[in-house]
Amino acid sequence: MKNFDIAIIGGGVLGTSISYWISNMYDLNVCVIDKESDVAKHTSGRNTGVVHTPFYLDPVKKKIFAKSAYLSNELWKKLANKTHTPWNEVGTIEVALDEKQHKTLEKYQKWGIENGVSENNLVLLDFNEVKKIEKNVRCYSGLFCKSDISTDYSRLTHEIKKISIQNSTEFIFEKNIQSFDNNDNGIQINFKDNSSIKCNYLINCSGGNSLDIAKQFELLELYSDLHFRGEYWVADSDYANLVNTNIYSVARHPEFPFLDPHWIKRANGTSEIGPNAVPVPTPETYDGFVTDIPSTISKLGDILTGGAKKLFFNPEFLSLITHEFRSSLSKDAMVERVMNFIPKLQSNYFTKKGTSGIRTPVISPDGNFVPDVIEREGHNSFHIVNYNSPGATGAPAFSALVIKKLQNKGVLKNPISQKNTLWNFDSIIEQI
Repeated sequence: MKNFDIAIIGGGVLGTSISYWISNMYDLNVCVIDKESDVAKHTSGRNTGVVHTPFYLDPVKKKIFAKSAYLSNELWKKLANKTHTPWNEVGTIEVALDEKQHKTLEKYQKWGIENGVSENNLVLLDFNEVKKIEKNVRCYSGLFCKSDISTDYSRLTHEIKKISIQNSTEFIFEKNIQSFDNNDNGIQINFKDNSSIKCNYLINCSGGNSLDIAKQFELLELYSDLHFRGEYWVADSDYANLVNTNIYSVARHPEFPFLDPHWIKRANGTSEIGPNAVPVPTPETYDGFVTDIPSTISKLGDILTGGAKKLFFNPEFLSLITHEFRSSLSKDAMVERVMNFIPKLQSNYFTKKGTSGIRTPVISPDGNFVPDVIEREGHNSFHIVNYNSPGATGAPAFSALVIKKLQNKGVLKNPISQKNTLWNFDSIIEQI
C-alpha cells in the first residue's frame, strides 16, 4: 500500500494548483486523486473560459474571491504565454436594460475600482457609446470591462499538472473513493476496486462531490447541495461575429446563484449563448436527466432531509426553476432571452449545442444558498466546499492562500526555495 504525506482529492484547476504549490515548495510525497482519466474533466474544463475581472464582486463580502481573481489574471497570463495557450483580450460589456439595472452597473463600477481595477479598464457607457463598440447590441447602458480574457482552462490545468509532476506529484486517475479510515496515524483511503492508499493529511477540493466527502469526515452534516446543469448553444459560423465582445446581462435574480444569459466569445473562435440552469441529480449529468439511479435516489433523500427541503418551499425559487427548465427544453426560449440585448439574433442561427457544465451550490440548514466558499478543518484533513464561479479565474492565488492557511495551522512546515519560478508565492500572499 502506497503512503503519501498529502493526498489531494480532486483533479480540477484548484486541486491541481494546490499540488503545484506544495510540490514546488516542499519535498513531500504528494498525490492528486481523481475518478476520471485526467485533470479538468468537469467544471474546470466545462466553463466559458473567461478570465473574469472582479468588477461584480462585493469588495467586503467577497474580498478573498475578488482579490484572488484580480491577482490571478497576471498569473494565468504568464502561464498562457509560456505554454502558447490562447489568451484573447475580448473584453466584456455588462448591459443594463433599464434605469434600475443601470444603478447596478454604477455599483459594479465602484466595486471594481475598490477591487483594484483601473478606471481606464472599467468604463460606464450610455446606449450610443455601446453601439459604437458593438452595433448589434441594444441596451439602456453598459459597463465595459476591457481586461476580460478568453482562454482555455483545461489546457492551463494540464500545463500546471505537467509542472507538478516534474516536481514529483503523483496523479492517481480512475479511482472511485469508497470510504475513509481516519485515526491518529493518518487516513486510509479505500477505493471501490478494493485497493487503498494511506496519507498523513488529506485536502478535499473535489468540486460537486466535496460536500459528500466532507460529510464522511462528520463536517457540514446539516448542509445540502443541488446540481444545476448550464447549457449553451453555438452560433453558426456565418453569425459568430455579429458581436465580438462578451455580453453579460445584469442578473434578474441576484439572490439565486444562476447566471443570466450571455453571449460568449470562446478561445477557439466560436460564439455561444447561454446558460440556463437545469436541476440534475448528479454533478456528472451532462445530458438527459437520470443517468445514475442510486445517486439520484440518494440526492432525493438528501433534499428531503436537509436545507434544500426548505428551499423547495420558496415560491420564487420554484418559479425560477420552472422558467429555467422551459429554457432547457426550448432553444427558442433561450434565444428570446438573449434577443433582449442582441435583437438581430434568430433561433435558426444556432444549430449545435455547446459544452454543458454543472454548478453545485451549497444550501445552508436554513434553506438559503451559501454565497461564499466554505473551508473546514477536520481530523487530519482540510475541506474546500462551494468553490464556485469565478473559481477558475482565481485558482492560482486562492490555492496559494490555502497553502498559507495550512502553514499557519502547522500542517506545512519549513518551505524550501521554490523549485519553479512560474508564480511567486510570497508576492501573492503579500498582496492578499
